Amino acid sequence: MAWIITKYLISAGVVVLVSEVAKRSDKLGGFIAALPMVTVLVLIWLYLENQPKEKISNHAWYTFWYVLPTLPMFLVFPFLYQRLSFWLTLICCIAITLVCFVVLAHFLRSLGIDLL
Repeated sequence: MAWIITKYLISAGVVVLVSEVAKRSDKLGGFIAALPMVTVLVLIWLYLENQPKEKISNHAWYTFWYVLPTLPMFLVFPFLYQRLSFWLTLICCIAITLVCFVVLAHFLRSLGIDLL
């Protein structure tokens, strides 16, 4: 149980760190948020929990493909937020990400990479 609590505290600490830094510096907050800290933490947790190499490698592999459809959201968000409320912008960005994911998944399926 102590291990799970430690994982929660460290993982939550990363989110709090990024949000606090972002309050003070847009650029530094964005830079830190862009670092794959969550993925690195997950890879560490999987390794420390003696997961097979294949499981850890698969996590990194699929994370790469799942990150790609999120990238347009970061370009569209500032544009939409100037014109819409925060929540509507967020909903639109989630929808855009889902559409991008479906399109990417269908394209990759033709290349033999199955994301679904």
